[in-house]
Amino acid sequence: MKHFLTLNDFTKDEIYEIIELSKKIKEEVKSGKIIHRMKDKSLAMIFEKSSTRTRVSFEVGMTQLGGHALFLSSKDTQLGRGEPIKDTARVISRMVDLIMIRTYKQSDIEEFAKYSKVPVINGLTDDFHPVQLMADYLTMIEFGKNKNPVVAYIGDGNNMAHSWLMLASKLGFELRIATPKNYEVNSKILNIALDNAKTSGAKIIIENDPSIAIKNTDVVTTDTWASMGQESEKKQREMDFKGFQINKNLMSLAKKDAIFLHCLPAYRGQEVSEEVLEGKQSVIFEEAENRLHAQKGIMAWLDQKRG
Repeated sequence: MKHFLTLNDFTKDEIYEIIELSKKIKEEVKSGKIIHRMKDKSLAMIFEKSSTRTRVSFEVGMTQLGGHALFLSSKDTQLGRGEPIKDTARVISRMVDLIMIRTYKQSDIEEFAKYSKVPVINGLTDDFHPVQLMADYLTMIEFGKNKNPVVAYIGDGNNMAHSWLMLASKLGFELRIATPKNYEVNSKILNIALDNAKTSGAKIIIENDPSIAIKNTDVVTTDTWASMGQESEKKQREMDFKGFQINKNLMSLAKKDAIFLHCLPAYRGQEVSEEVLEGKQSVIFEEAENRLHAQKGIMAWLDQKRG
């Protein structure tokens, strides 16, 4: 049985398989043809971190696949009352066909998956956001940016940066990450990516200068400077990230036909300017829609592999 906890758990071919299935499902929906690949099956959605896009995309996605999604907040489960993770996993997984968890610690979701009898999907942890990267790559394909692309990630060395490291190092493209000093990516995760790159041929570049990282790139992406749980650091981070805003001047260093991605929510005037966010190169809303289609591909693929 396969779980979807980090892209590092997948081969290049498996990632492409899921993407192709996602594309197929999206094309079917757009042509008015909906196939219930998961008819009468159930998805438990456990949210210890709230989210608009994650809840809507998984819930609607499961409905379009012919199944049912059940929303569970930390108030709705025994996890919020101190029940061991392994006990909750062994109970819930006997009642549903898939489980999606959006939580804080990567170790918690890994423990849950260890004891689960059904596939577990990482809807986001502090370390990784793999479902977002599948949507991002689907968007890159649709805009013709998947043939040996050069991608620049500008901002905090957070779960999005880590997930880009996993995708690039598995698929073999060039990724440049620019963060302020003291906000670099996790060194252990970077080493995993560098090790993967020896096989895939990926080129991983770590920078502290965004103007160098973004030069002549095909894809530019960023994320909020202060993630959920870091609100108290917001003012300090705004000072530390000075010069890292994706604005017209910085974006002009990328290729003229480069696209701009953002996982959202975006804070206009902080990590990205209004001009770039609403500009012709921004494809953030196509990207947001692709969360729906990419996640349907993930769920259907996992269900197929489970047999």
